[in-house]
Amino acid sequence: MTELAQPGTDYAVVEGEDPEVLSRNLISAGQLLAGATAFFFVAFLFAYFYLRSVNNAGMWKPKHVDASVTWGTIVMACIVLSAMLVRFGRIDQAAGRREAFRQKGFAALALGIAALVLQVIGWTQQDFGPTDGGFASVFFGWTAFLFLFVLGAMFWLETVLATSWRYRNDAMGGANVPPGHASGDPDRMAHDIRNPVELNRAELAALSFYWMFLAGIAVLAWIILYLI
Repeated sequence: MTELAQPGTDYAVVEGEDPEVLSRNLISAGQLLAGATAFFFVAFLFAYFYLRSVNNAGMWKPKHVDASVTWGTIVMACIVLSAMLVRFGRIDQAAGRREAFRQKGFAALALGIAALVLQVIGWTQQDFGPTDGGFASVFFGWTAFLFLFVLGAMFWLETVLATSWRYRNDAMGGANVPPGHASGDPDRMAHDIRNPVELNRAELAALSFYWMFLAGIAVLAWIILYLI
């Protein structure tokens, strides 16, 4: 195994992997991430209905505890619209309309960031805190962790857009990128992945799937925390 780390190793032997291999891995990773996320938020779903059914000392939801439907609806709408724009952007990218994809992507990023900012403002507009009963605890816990997951998705979207923007003038879609340039390592002698910029398509596909899934969780949270 130590031979692989020697300075004189011919990296051309171990590099140049077909981008289709990692593309399938990226899409599968997005699906696995969605599954893990589902199990994470099931805990809040269980806590909501369990604590509501038990209602110890009548403290499940005191009279003054009432989440603002207006703020919740605005945040949820921003997340759903952002996810839809990413989905439509993926269609544009697959059809070769890279500029249209970037326009939708930047709009989706702006909506996602707006959702995060509005969520923070929405917390300050509530007339209760996380210690004001079972519902309050579930409400702040659920929305806080959803905030973190959305923040992660926005970082992911930003990296996809940054790659697309960086190579926006490459008519060959990244085929002429110098070795190591896409990975930020100009000293490499060859690509890890043949035409690494092509992976931007698979990354967007994985992101689109996960972002739509997370938007579904946001809708579920809106129904349970604000409407029921």
